[in-house]
Amino acid sequence: MLIHSASQLLTIAGPPQRGQELGRLGIIPDGAVLFEGSTIQAVGPSAELLASYPDAERLDAGGMVVMPGLVDPHTHAIWAGDRAAEFELKLQGKTYLEILESGGGILSTVRATRQATIQQLVKQTSARLWQAFRHGATTIEVKTGYGLETETELRMIEAILQLDHEGPWELVPTFLGAHAIAPEYKDDPQAYTDLVCREMLPALKEFWETSTFNRPLPFVDVFCETGAFNLAQSRQILEQAQALGFPLKIHADEFDNLGGASLAAELHAASADHLVTSSESDIASLAASGTVAVGLPGTPFGLAENHYTPAQKFLEAGGLLSLATDLNPGTTWCENLQMSIALACRYMKLSPAQAIAAATINAAAAIQREDRIGSIEPGKQADLLLLNVSDYRHLGYRYGGNLVNAVIKRGKRFPLPAAELEVQ
Repeated sequence: MLIHSASQLLTIAGPPQRGQELGRLGIIPDGAVLFEGSTIQAVGPSAELLASYPDAERLDAGGMVVMPGLVDPHTHAIWAGDRAAEFELKLQGKTYLEILESGGGILSTVRATRQATIQQLVKQTSARLWQAFRHGATTIEVKTGYGLETETELRMIEAILQLDHEGPWELVPTFLGAHAIAPEYKDDPQAYTDLVCREMLPALKEFWETSTFNRPLPFVDVFCETGAFNLAQSRQILEQAQALGFPLKIHADEFDNLGGASLAAELHAASADHLVTSSESDIASLAASGTVAVGLPGTPFGLAENHYTPAQKFLEAGGLLSLATDLNPGTTWCENLQMSIALACRYMKLSPAQAIAAATINAAAAIQREDRIGSIEPGKQADLLLLNVSDYRHLGYRYGGNLVNAVIKRGKRFPLPAAELEVQ
């Protein structure tokens, strides 16, 4: 299929964008892209590609923006139940950690998720993934972490793999057994840390090696934070995961600066996420590494807090910066990555171009998929969006709605209701 006559074709070609290079969109006015099957074959001006491929099936973009599919590299999309009651507590002044200490927060969702079957998890999560997909997220990282016991954590992994097989999206699984201290180990966090290392991670490795699917090992993540896992415990978990061959991620510096970001850089983690309270030395360590800094502007917004990831400091230091939704039931139930882009423009002071690059090619790097998604280049996967606007800056400028006209995933088109285009 040849998609042509795009007002702006955002190729975002090249490697992930460091520092002040962030925002290089590679715009082709009146652009076109040709793909065959699931692979992009050619990119260029419409007149050139229309002349070169006269027999290709055609789709007139009608002056819309065409861009790579969005990549969401940090979500907790799989869970059971909700925490609407806690929202009122937050409005009354209760903090996230206060709610957690009283048995709410993550632990509330843990209770509901432990009781859920795979079928129930799949049904509830599928609705959220469809929302994310319709808003343009063609690749979505999904973490476990609401089981905090081996059986439920593996059940969540199975549900993620089933959802990946059944839906149009592409899911990237992450094991987050170290999301919080399990309630059974409330008075002995070290014992739970040891359980993650000695039982959960080996069980995950055995599950993966004995499964019939052929795909890379999942990421292993840890919540390095006051009230969760301290720096030494986070190191213990990540080093054990690394020894077993798992790629790494870390939640770091959301509320307190414990040094998790520097640990991520030291261990060559794919990403360090949140990074609201990161020190100058942590920022420098990340910037000097290949670890991607993932900003999650929906989280402080959802918590009604005023401190966001200091994006400009990461860019000034020459770091790799990306964006994600952090979709979860407690702090930011929002499947819309377009909304994260809008928040990043307002509170992280990114330009629309910077936010778009952070949510495409750099977000792909945060899940180690930048070699095949995140940009529109020959040889890459045909993951594309058609937007109902003629100027890319509407992303960031507008918020709370949906600018997507059609999603193309692996070369298959998914038009949204009342947004059909005529295929010539």
